[in-house]
Amino acid sequence: MGDSGTRNTALTLSSEHSAATSSGYAMLLVMLAALAAGIFGGTLLEANPALGGIVITIASFVFAFVACGFYMQQPNLATAITLFGAYKGTDRNTGLRWLLPWLGRKKVSLRANNMISERLKVNDLRGNPIEIAAQVVWRVTDTAQALFDIDDYKAFVIVQIEAAVRTIGARYPYDDYEHQEVTLRGNHDQVAVELRAELIARLVTAGITVDECGFTHLAYAPEIAGAMLRRQQAQAVVAARATLVEGAVGMVEMALDLLSKKGVVELDDERRAAMVSNLMVVLCGERDTQPVVNAGTLY
Repeated sequence: MGDSGTRNTALTLSSEHSAATSSGYAMLLVMLAALAAGIFGGTLLEANPALGGIVITIASFVFAFVACGFYMQQPNLATAITLFGAYKGTDRNTGLRWLLPWLGRKKVSLRANNMISERLKVNDLRGNPIEIAAQVVWRVTDTAQALFDIDDYKAFVIVQIEAAVRTIGARYPYDDYEHQEVTLRGNHDQVAVELRAELIARLVTAGITVDECGFTHLAYAPEIAGAMLRRQQAQAVVAARATLVEGAVGMVEMALDLLSKKGVVELDDERRAAMVSNLMVVLCGERDTQPVVNAGTLY
């Protein structure tokens, strides 16, 4: 009973196949021949009214029948054919086409569509609120799925883009100042590849593929933007200070080693500590130092 209910409520998947249509140019010749036959029937009305009437009637019927089946198709457009609601195939041929008049037709664009999503507020992997928007280039690849498996495939694309952007935005942190993680800001190309894969997986049921995608807007939400900016500045200052101190220590060590090797001056531990302190102040200070000349003895 449960299996039967599942089968009854499952989506019936459609699949595109070619429709049996004709070239409109050949049928145009048929329509012109019917027109010529009607004119000829008109010339027979005086000599043989019955025959002339029959010829005109048949020619008019053929002319009207053929004229109702014409349609034009531009490049990268397709026409889905239906018969009393049943899907009969898709015509992707371009130019003047002809179809039996009682068959239904619905045009579908196969051209690339460019869409920019709205700015969405998402919590990243660390829970920080961020604003994110994406640009997506998509197109229809299976007309049967787009028309008959989805109620409104364009609206479906908009909703799935929003869902995919939220999923990817919550999967990674916005930034990593230690450069040890994949981040939204620092690994744009890698994240864009994952976003495209996520979108393709979500849109496959609608017969739609994604050719290109990427972020058009990525920033912290306004309520934390100021705090995160101060944090970035503080971390940048700390990193700069660490680099400066590391370099200063190396320079002091090198200076003491050279003084000792060349025997320029002999320093005890107290004087060595004083020199180290002075050199560190000179090297790590933010302002220019003012030298003091000692004219007396070192001790």
